[in-house]
Amino acid sequence: MKNAIKQPIVSRNILLPFILITSLFALWGIANDLTNPMVSAFKKVMPELSNTQASLVQFAFYFGYFFMALPAALFIRKFSYKSGILVGLSLYAIGAFLFFPAAKFETFNYFLISLWVMTCGLAFLETTSNPLILALGPKETATQRLNLAQAFNPIGSLTGMIIAQVFIIDALRSVDFTEEAYHALSSSEMAAIRENDLGVISVPYIALGVLVLIIMVAIMMVKFPKVIEHSKIALSKTFKILIKNKTYVTGVVAQMFYVGAQIMCWTFIFQYVDNLNASLPVNEQLTATWFNVGAMLLFLSGRWLGTLSMKRIGPSKLLFIFGVGGVITTLITVFVGGHIGLYGLVATSLFMSIMFPTIYGIALNNMGDEAKIGSAGLVMAIVGGALLPVLQGSILDIGGPGFADTKILGYIPEVNFSFILPLICLAVVALFGYKTMKNENT
Repeated sequence: MKNAIKQPIVSRNILLPFILITSLFALWGIANDLTNPMVSAFKKVMPELSNTQASLVQFAFYFGYFFMALPAALFIRKFSYKSGILVGLSLYAIGAFLFFPAAKFETFNYFLISLWVMTCGLAFLETTSNPLILALGPKETATQRLNLAQAFNPIGSLTGMIIAQVFIIDALRSVDFTEEAYHALSSSEMAAIRENDLGVISVPYIALGVLVLIIMVAIMMVKFPKVIEHSKIALSKTFKILIKNKTYVTGVVAQMFYVGAQIMCWTFIFQYVDNLNASLPVNEQLTATWFNVGAMLLFLSGRWLGTLSMKRIGPSKLLFIFGVGGVITTLITVFVGGHIGLYGLVATSLFMSIMFPTIYGIALNNMGDEAKIGSAGLVMAIVGGALLPVLQGSILDIGGPGFADTKILGYIPEVNFSFILPLICLAVVALFGYKTMKNENT
């Protein structure tokens, strides 16, 4: 650990490429957190959707990672990191622009396809950018460097949240009606509101597509540093090496559970707040987005705190500590509930902050060329964000379309109980940190 302190995290001669690559972390953060509130938004615009159906927004979005991560890894293995980034940005822009015809056809499935295409692009970006950041400098500071780059991801996430609230949620006409009042409207009135609201949802995505094209042009014009390439071994041998690497395999599992926990906490906070609002006077109603913004500020703070702490505390040990903290805060959400449970849910983001890059760095530690394929496995693990929210949505549907139609164990509303899933996920992450602590030279 002493050598890690002496080594620079980022060398001056690669600062500009590092900044451009790091901007991609913010870019997919915008997409992630612009999309999280869409589960709630589509449920309001299309009230015929169940909670489980609305959560397919997250399934479509995060399934693209699973589908495209391995092809992306094979692509950059044959060509280059920069080529992979350019393909990823192209797919990202295409998916964003597909929101225009999706809004015109007013079909939920078309929106799901648009999100899936976007995420195929994000899979290219994450499969490429994460190992590239690890490779841009001394291996002693690789995990710190990735945490530094990932620290800009929450900045993009905050931007996405604010765009979602100001330009989408606040602009939806359907939120001005109760469910009964909405269904009491004439068919022509409902059609006009739906047309307006789906158009509102599409505009920020189209603008995001334009931003992606601008960044793509900037990257095309900058020369990337040559990353030291290891001799390429046969693909079959690469898979054998990865499968035999216990730390890597358990890292993929931990990553899947972590991403599931993150997406569930940031998606279903809207339903949690809606349930609280049902018992509050109109002048005391809460806005879920601002609690999500608070959670993201804690997440951002945790990233910076974690990056600095790794100078003194090993990544695995820090991961274990943060994992235990996340378990405690989700316990409060499930079993205490109310406003205190909401604060516990917000605080969970502080403890989730370092998990993705730290698991990534631990799992790929000391790898050579097989890190490119190994990276794909860790990105494919993002499928946890596709599967687990749907499962949480099905828990919400246990008693009916509401969020507290029934009480679990006699006193826990179903929306509160549904956060037992993030609790289990964070316990898995804590266990991974504990199991890998013995590999650190602290």
